[in-house]
Amino acid sequence: MKGLIMKTSTFLALALSMGAVDAAAQTGSQTGSLSRQDVRAVSPALERYADEKLANGLWKRPGLSPRDRSVVTLAAVITRNQGVLLPEQLNLALDNGVKPAEISEIIAHLAFYAGWGNAMAATAIAKEVFAARGIGADQLPRSAVDFLPLDEKTEADRAARVEQGTGPASPGLVRDTANVLFRDLWLRPDLAPRDRSLVTVSALISAGHVEQIPYHLNRAMDNGLTRAEASEVISHLAYYAGWPSAFSAAPVARSVFEKRSAN
Repeated sequence: MKGLIMKTSTFLALALSMGAVDAAAQTGSQTGSLSRQDVRAVSPALERYADEKLANGLWKRPGLSPRDRSVVTLAAVITRNQGVLLPEQLNLALDNGVKPAEISEIIAHLAFYAGWGNAMAATAIAKEVFAARGIGADQLPRSAVDFLPLDEKTEADRAARVEQGTGPASPGLVRDTANVLFRDLWLRPDLAPRDRSLVTVSALISAGHVEQIPYHLNRAMDNGLTRAEASEVISHLAYYAGWPSAFSAAPVARSVFEKRSAN
């Protein structure tokens, strides 16, 4: 653990120094905790792609706001446990208007959609970033909060489908899905429902869980994510989760779009 803290401190120092240069562009260097010179020393092509295709290409496209791109990227980096990228992306997210409370909720949310260990690894790095930026407990959500209103009919329909499909295999999973996720986690107010859906869809694509995408993409669009934004999320994630993950998600998203248009 001591080694992890030392490494994250080193990552943080590098990320902060790079952020001072690139914050105005709201794109970062896209080299994580490495300088562009470090990347160039190993792969000049990779450094050029980071500059031309990501920092001065992808991150400046109009399909998603810089804030949304930061939310999507944080979800991907945490889901895939890419610690070398996380300090820069946390700083970039804060510079792009993602609030400390929202980052706190993103990490907690991903404990359930990307795994407990990945959330804890992100917590170790975020702790250092928050400390360096003077972010204290007064800027973070309380553990116990007043929940958002629950749409009882929608939740009843969801619960019935899960009970029918999953109940015979794992009644405990059905129970915890209702009590821990949809009657607790999803109702926490410090991350808007649209953003919570955006995080979830991004995590599912990043992890290659395509069978879970239709429900959550529909929910995201019900929560305000547009078709154009959802399309750009897939394109954005090709860079952070890999082209195969994006291509696996694309036909699933197409099916969702077509069914929604037909209805």
